[in-house]
Amino acid sequence: MEESKPLDFQGYDFHFIVDLPELYHVHDFTNGIETSPHEYSVGKYDENRKGLYESELFEGERTHHVGIDIGGPVGTPVFAFYRGKIFDKKYLPSEGDYGNVIIMEHDFNGTTLWALYGHLSSESLKKIKVGDAVETGQLIGWLGDKHENGGWEPHVHFQLSLEEPLNCDLPGVVKPSERELAIKKYPDPRLVLGPLY
Repeated sequence: MEESKPLDFQGYDFHFIVDLPELYHVHDFTNGIETSPHEYSVGKYDENRKGLYESELFEGERTHHVGIDIGGPVGTPVFAFYRGKIFDKKYLPSEGDYGNVIIMEHDFNGTTLWALYGHLSSESLKKIKVGDAVETGQLIGWLGDKHENGGWEPHVHFQLSLEEPLNCDLPGVVKPSERELAIKKYPDPRLVLGPLY
């Protein structure tokens, strides 16, 4: 991957992707599954989550999370953080995968940034078409239930990428040995979501 210039978001106004209440739980998944005492929750970026990714998809080796998870009730609305266009959409049905996923493409002063929204409802994919222009704060989908979101508790996996995604997919979890390269390709979503934790 060629060296990309650092992202500079000075002067940009971003929208929340999930309207979080004041009180929400910040997970620590470093010791495996942890349930939230609150209706809404946040799972951290750049966290090694041993024991959480057990399906074949993760090859028994991919445990390092390179997105942010925002959990809430099934049907919770999901919004575009910034204007852009729908780059791709797809249903990835394997156990542990994203289920219904949307990827948006954004331009920031000549730097292209892609944003993946995973684990959505099937209704979300009916709402938009590839190539559609999307405005900042536009409703793009809803949190999906386990039967349609890859088998997970309802949440959106949100991930940024400086590298163009292939096959409507990004590796949301990488091998710990790949962490250094991954966090360069997939920057911290708090750059656009704000200080969630």
